[in-house]
Amino acid sequence: MNDKAQQTILIIDDHPLFRKGLIQLIQSAEEFDIQGEASGGKDGIECAVALNPDMILLDLNMKDMNGIEVLKAIKAADLDSRVIMLTVSDSADDLVAALRAGADGYLLKDMEPEDLLANIRSAGQGRMALSDRLTWLLAHSLKEESRPKTATEAGLTDQEGKILEQISAGKSNKLIAIELGITEGTVKVHVKHLLKKLNLKSRVEAAVWAVEKSKK
Repeated sequence: MNDKAQQTILIIDDHPLFRKGLIQLIQSAEEFDIQGEASGGKDGIECAVALNPDMILLDLNMKDMNGIEVLKAIKAADLDSRVIMLTVSDSADDLVAALRAGADGYLLKDMEPEDLLANIRSAGQGRMALSDRLTWLLAHSLKEESRPKTATEAGLTDQEGKILEQISAGKSNKLIAIELGITEGTVKVHVKHLLKKLNLKSRVEAAVWAVEKSKK
């Protein structure tokens, strides 16, 4: 991540009007700096690698390249950037595919501008960014698959349980490391292990799973 007070953002979207409107919205928040914009997936990957922004707002359906493939390429480049999908698709399949490919959030373009900006701010603070109505959709899709009913049944250790609680609060690995007084690398190892035990593929799925279990 950059050390500057402002967090840098790259926008990858092939709709010029939406891109310009999003830029205007983000520029109203003094904590962000639009570092670049790309009108397609291939250009977006090049920009991401060259700029290594703090956050990338990525469209799902673009003419030249699918957003999931762009996401995978960005993650494979091992950048520090948090990648938030920003799309019109509220399909459960698209949502799960994006999260399992490593997306740090999934927001819908039809959100009210103030809600969208609030979620972008939340993502900038290292928290989970997920449109409200998608939380139920994700929880429902998780129920369709076989996995442990409780953390105890999954065999989570005390430390893994604590980390799961932090994940369910939407905290990033960096924030969890600070909270628990351990290294970020140690957090990553624990997250990998608890996801495997819960038969989940992403931290956002784990967060939703934990929140749903806490309601029972």
